[in-house]
Amino acid sequence: MEQLLRRTWAEIDLDALAHNYQTIARRVGEGTKVLGVVKADAYGHGALHVARTLEELGAGYLAVSSLDEARELRTAGISLPILILGHTPEQYVPQLLAYDITQAVTCEAKAVAYNEVARTCGQKLKIHIKVDTGMSRLGYLCAGSHFQTGVEGILHACSLPWLEAEGIFTHFAVSDEPDKPESVDFTRRQFDLFLRVIAALEERGQRFALRHCANSGAVVNFPREMALDMVRPGIILYGCGDGAAELGLRPVMALKTTVSTIKILDPGSAVSYGLLYRTAGRERVGVLPIGYADGLLRSLSNRCAFYTADGFAPLRGRICMDMCMVDLTGKEHVQVGSEVEIFGSHSSVDKLAAQAGTIPYELTCAVSKRVPRLFLRRGKVVGTELRMYL
Repeated sequence: MEQLLRRTWAEIDLDALAHNYQTIARRVGEGTKVLGVVKADAYGHGALHVARTLEELGAGYLAVSSLDEARELRTAGISLPILILGHTPEQYVPQLLAYDITQAVTCEAKAVAYNEVARTCGQKLKIHIKVDTGMSRLGYLCAGSHFQTGVEGILHACSLPWLEAEGIFTHFAVSDEPDKPESVDFTRRQFDLFLRVIAALEERGQRFALRHCANSGAVVNFPREMALDMVRPGIILYGCGDGAAELGLRPVMALKTTVSTIKILDPGSAVSYGLLYRTAGRERVGVLPIGYADGLLRSLSNRCAFYTADGFAPLRGRICMDMCMVDLTGKEHVQVGSEVEIFGSHSSVDKLAAQAGTIPYELTCAVSKRVPRLFLRRGKVVGTELRMYL
C-alpha cells in the first residue's frame, strides 16, 4: 500500500480522538457511561482502530447500524458491549447471540419474533427498547394518544422470557439547534415524554440498567440534564459538527493529497468539464489527484479552496472523478509533490460541508474505500488501512 499513500490519503489522529472522548466524559460527569457511535466505519474514520482506542479509553459501549458492522468488530477482537441501532432480521438472532450483540427493539412484532428465535436457541437475547418520542422513525410510539398502548407494548416486550431488557433509549431530532427556541422546546418535550414513559414502566415494576437519549447535540447543549445513565456522542466524538469547536474538540480526520501536475495557462483558458471557469489572466494551475470517486463532492466545484503551505488555493472548474484543479498563482513554494489539505486542522470540514450545502457527516462518510487511512499517535503512523483490498 505504501506506493499509494502519496496520491490521496486520510490521516486519523487517535490522540485527538482520545482528547475528544475525555472531554465528553468530563462534560457529562462521573457515573454516566459513554457509548461511542462507530457506525458507517466510524463515520469514515475506520471503525476497528477507533473501537480499539475507545476500548482502551474505558468506553462503556459501542453502537453500530447493522450486524455486519458489529460482526466486524467482534471478529477483530473488540470485547466492549455493542448495540445495533438498526434493523436485524429475526433469522440472524443466532448470530446476535453467538457474537454477544445487543439488539435495539423498536416494535412489538420484532420483540415477539426475536423472542421466538432466541427460545429455539435456548439463550436470552440482550435488547434495548427504542422509544419514538418525536423523530417518527424507529421506536414504540408513545406520544399523545399512543402513550398507554406504547407503554403496554414495551411492558410486553420486557416480559418475554427469552429477551433481556438491559436498556431503553430515544433519539432527539433537533438537539443540535440551541439557537432556535422551537427546537429547544421540542427537545425538552421529547425528553419529558421519555422520562414519563420510563416512570410509567417503573410504576409497573420494569426498570432498566441503562437509560440513554443524549446524542451529540444533547451532549453539547444539555450535558448533565439529559445524560442519564449513558450518552451517545456521534459526530462530535470525531471533532466536528455543531458545538465541537466550542467544546475545544479536535478534528480526528485530515484528508490530504498532493500536487501531481502544474501548468501555466494563458488568459481565457477553460478549465475542466462544462467550461465553468476560464482564467482571468495568466494563471498557475495545479492538478490534484482527488475527485468525487475519492469522496470530494462534485457540488463543491468552483466553491471552495484547499490549504497549502502558501495559503489557500481556490478550486477551479468542475471536480472530476479522479482529480480537480486549483489556482496556485503566486504560490511559488507549492510545487509538484507538495502536500494539500482538503480538510483537517487548517481547513474545517464543517466549513467545507457548508460550502457543499450539506453536513460534515456526509463529507467524512464519503471518503471512499480507495483512500488509504493512516492512523497516528504522537504524530507517528501506528497503523494503515486500505479497505478496497480487504
